[in-house]
Amino acid sequence: MADTSGMAEIRGLNVDKLAKGFADEKLTLRHFLTASKTNNAEIRWYKKTAGFLDTPDTTGITASGIYNTSSKSRPQVVEQSWTRTSSYVKKYFVESPLFSDEDLKDSDMDLFGTNLRDLVRAVQKQVDIRCYSVLTEGLTPLTINSGGAAGTGWSDGTNGNPIADILSAKNTIKAYNYEPNGAVLYINPAQERDLLSWLIGTKGSSIPQYASEKVRDGEVMNLLGVKIVSQNSATATYGLMFVPKVAATWKSFTPLQTAVIHDAGIGKKVRIWEEGEAILHDPRAVNLMTGL
Repeated sequence: MADTSGMAEIRGLNVDKLAKGFADEKLTLRHFLTASKTNNAEIRWYKKTAGFLDTPDTTGITASGIYNTSSKSRPQVVEQSWTRTSSYVKKYFVESPLFSDEDLKDSDMDLFGTNLRDLVRAVQKQVDIRCYSVLTEGLTPLTINSGGAAGTGWSDGTNGNPIADILSAKNTIKAYNYEPNGAVLYINPAQERDLLSWLIGTKGSSIPQYASEKVRDGEVMNLLGVKIVSQNSATATYGLMFVPKVAATWKSFTPLQTAVIHDAGIGKKVRIWEEGEAILHDPRAVNLMTGL
């Protein structure tokens, strides 16, 4: 049957070639680490045993032998020691299926461009996850600082105390002679919600500078000298505080690479890879807050 004006079959069609459905989370954790290169897949590095050097304690003598040395006495002999550690590069590797030339030409959406972009982000996401795992020691602290939240966590408006928890974490890092002002507090959006609710609803009247207008302006995201970063990559009920560019380093063996592989007359696919490893060399510049 022939169509007349106004019928669906002869109307124009506007095709949006940008595929939608999922928001892009900004991936930032790796950027808070020191960046350097490695020429070898095995990375050998050394960790000092002590911060401030001093004479060892002996029976009945605990005062420093460096202090108040008597005239004509020989100096105390003190030296630093190191522990050798090895880390190994991890490879992040993914590719798309082979898209036929016909599908690439005939798809409503940008089939190749969308897959290229999202596969790059998939590799970057895994790098961020690895950085988080290294900084938190897999959420099982061995050498990093850690401490539980006050009360039953930040959602507890009566007994919870996010301000005290943040100050306690800063104080712990400061006790090891790292400067905590400018530290990053990496939390899950659930803990961001609880923090804002506590600041506005529970303490709004007693902390007027954190009234809703200030929060709406985003100023609360820098609190007590700490930059608060909220991302879904952070594990809920945990808060990772660390000194950026000090606590850890991302060692890049192969930077992010993309390759388009053509099969003439058939189609093409894209391959993405990166190689590197996160190294936690200053664990005391990190504090894992638990029970938030």
